[in-house]
Parts: sequence; structure tokens; C-alpha cells
Amino acid sequence: MKTMLVSEFKAKCIAILKEVHRSREPMIVTLRGKPLVTIQPFAALPSGKQLGGLKGKMTIHGDLVHTDSTDDWDMLA
Repeated sequence: MKTMLVSEFKAKCIAILKEVHRSREPMIVTLRGKPLVTIQPFAALPSGKQLGGLKGKMTIHGDLVHTDSTDDWDMLA
């Protein structure tokens, strides 16, 4: 993994980001000899579950809007 001083990164930021993207190799940016951040290429998110993926898997029984649940509660009198 390559390392680079923060001052060099600051001067060449866009070029370095493009290089990391192109080479797919992470880079460590250091400040006074100590690691500060790791720059790594973006990994595409897995395209497993999609919005609407459960369509047709569930059914709704009854009325969800006008539901009477008074029989389900006991009140203290």
C-alpha cells in the first residue's frame, strides 16, 4: 500500500483520487509520519434486495385504516 504526506496529497488531490480509482489500490495519507486516513476505491454496493422486492409476497386481511381495537384493551375503572 502506498503512503503519501498530507501536504503532497493536498497539492495533488484530484490526480491522486483518479489514480486510486484507476489502479484500485488503497493509499495511506500521513501527517507527521503517522497514518491519518486511508483512501480506497469505491466498491459498488451489492444489488441484492431492491425496492419492491417483496411485491406479491404479502397479503393484507381486513381494513388497516378503520380498525376497531377496543376489545383488545382492558381499562382500569
